Amino acid sequence: MRAGALGMSSGLFYPTARVAANSEVIALARVAARYGGIYTSHIRDEHDGVLDALTEACDAGEAAGLPVVLSHHKCAGPANWGRSEQTLALIAERQRRHPIGLDAYPYVAGSTILDPTYVDGVIRILITWSKSHPDMAGRDLSDIAAAWGVDQRTAAERLLPAGAVYFQMSEIDVRRILAYPHTMIGSDGLPHDTHPHPRLWGAFTRVLGHYCRDEQLFHLAEAVRRMTMLSADTFGLKHRGRIAAGCAADLVAFDAAGVRDAATFGEPKRPSIGICHVWVNGRTALEHGRSTGVRSGIVLHRDRERYGNNSESDGVAAAGIIAP
Repeated sequence: MRAGALGMSSGLFYPTARVAANSEVIALARVAARYGGIYTSHIRDEHDGVLDALTEACDAGEAAGLPVVLSHHKCAGPANWGRSEQTLALIAERQRRHPIGLDAYPYVAGSTILDPTYVDGVIRILITWSKSHPDMAGRDLSDIAAAWGVDQRTAAERLLPAGAVYFQMSEIDVRRILAYPHTMIGSDGLPHDTHPHPRLWGAFTRVLGHYCRDEQLFHLAEAVRRMTMLSADTFGLKHRGRIAAGCAADLVAFDAAGVRDAATFGEPKRPSIGICHVWVNGRTALEHGRSTGVRSGIVLHRDRERYGNNSESDGVAAAGIIAP
């Protein structure tokens, strides 16, 4: 925290952290709280135990005295489809007494490591990488199992270590969570997967095109707020996330009538349509839809920052999106 970290995060869903009790999380979060940090949580259970896991994360932040951000909120597994009414009600109740933020990505599928215990033979599972069988990346687990003449659980065990896309959410829940006014948009993209989830290339343009313009889930200014100002404010980046004097010139110009995601689960690396220009720290990164090769991004530190031109600046800087 003294080096400038924004806070601490936990991944209690994963085996390496699953054994940690909430008392351990609280003890560490109290250190971050002393420096004005935040606590982000990949909660312990997004399936049947989602309400208990959300309560645990909120309890940790409240006990430690720092804001909580719930990472990529969802209700996973067919048995839990529709439960976003309950989870958002719980979040809203906790927000009345403590700062709670959350983010989501605009897809009915998530992506993480392949875990055979989550192979139920019901939901579709797409393999994103496999160290033992790298040629299986991009294929459905059901097809691999059929080709090998085994059940899907056995096929998953043979593929380990591996990654996967799980088609585990309901569109109704995705829409409801995206529409919740406190939900930030995040990609949760995994750039090193051989066959990644399309959210890495299309999350933000999918919101702008599909959910905002086509489905009218919210208006354009609100979609932009969810990607810029809301995120900056939630993470304490006081001079980013908005177009204003003294803020970093992080800007995107896009065609509001034509912007859309092009990446699919079959072709996940297709660039989005309708992004015209991008400026990062005032330098052009994308011009007329083509990369300039200029990389002026920087590490953001809590309460101190250098802009891309290495000029000194107090505080942390700003972002915005321009729609012609």
